[in-house]
Amino acid sequence: MLNNFIPYSTQSIDNKDKEAVIEALFSTHLTQGQYVKSFESRIAEYIGMKYAISFNSATSALYASFKALKEYVLQEKYKDDETFKNSKNFEFAKQQKSMSIITTPISFVATTNMMLANDIMPIFADINMDGNLNINNLESLLREDTIAICSVDYAGNGVDMQAFRDFANKHNLLWISDSSHAFGATYDNKKVGSMADMSIFSFHAVKPLTTCEGGAMLSNNDFLAKIANIVCSHGIEKKSLYNHDCTMLGFNFRLNEVGASLGISQLNKLESFINKREEIATFYDSYFQDNPYCFNIKIKDNVRSTRHLYPLLLDQSLICQKESIANELGNKNIGVQVHYKPIYNFSLYQKLAKFPILRNAEDFYHAELSIPCHQNMTIEQARYIADTLIKTFATYSKK
Repeated sequence: MLNNFIPYSTQSIDNKDKEAVIEALFSTHLTQGQYVKSFESRIAEYIGMKYAISFNSATSALYASFKALKEYVLQEKYKDDETFKNSKNFEFAKQQKSMSIITTPISFVATTNMMLANDIMPIFADINMDGNLNINNLESLLREDTIAICSVDYAGNGVDMQAFRDFANKHNLLWISDSSHAFGATYDNKKVGSMADMSIFSFHAVKPLTTCEGGAMLSNNDFLAKIANIVCSHGIEKKSLYNHDCTMLGFNFRLNEVGASLGISQLNKLESFINKREEIATFYDSYFQDNPYCFNIKIKDNVRSTRHLYPLLLDQSLICQKESIANELGNKNIGVQVHYKPIYNFSLYQKLAKFPILRNAEDFYHAELSIPCHQNMTIEQARYIADTLIKTFATYSKK
């Protein structure tokens, strides 16, 4: 048995990270200083986008992004854009003050909660069995007030960026990429998030790169970035040293200097972190191939996943016993989790509207089990975990 509990994902902190944090603690500013600016500059350059605004969480970044999207429509900024100036959807949404976004139900609830916080209705589309939004399902879900699509790069496995970009362009919609799982991932050698109108990343402790808690919104659009930046800091626009104006409702969503300094240090090791996760995942891919109890998700050759999660899909014979399996694994110091319950099944959403039941989303949720896969693990630990899983599955398959 493992001596220590191994969670499904966790942070990796070394002496250089500690030194970076201490340096920030003894700097002149603990907030709104040089480290935040440097971190934003570094991640904008890394992804290849014009603007990066850091936040105290990806949830805050999502809120600010949807707020910016809403203002883009209400303030008729789309009319300044050659692509959208004749958009019937934007015009209808502005006139009716009704907005919807097509998105996935297989995500952490923050993705759509932040839509609701901006009075935007989520429209749920079904997924492929890799956990990502099925783009072929989207066209039939378009409404007159649909202003955007919002994809999620499930488990760090990037969606087909060109396909989503083309779909958004075809229908005069904005594309929001919730890439919270995927900072550092690529699709066709392009950084995940680099082709969307707004991309959101998470730097929570279980992600490959962490600022403890934290997130960012990246964009090439001047207006969208400006609004997100204003929302991030109390709705205030600074004009000079002490001359400023509060132009809209905003919050203190700012990332602090200590977190930013840690993020800069972590960024230097991101490639090694992702490579280690890939090493563990590749071992699992081989180990679980053709076993009778579960299936793993195949990553396309043109995709580099961050392997934020390693999802297994249980055979139908084990699904009803998944909770018991998870508890038994936990007792053996193997941390597993389920990602995710379809959002429309939560009580809040049940009260909100009568959402359709989506077959793939339901099947995926019932079958999915995320197992440990992170940069702190060894192959020996991964082998023990895999052996234990197969033995446990075999036992429960006979019950």
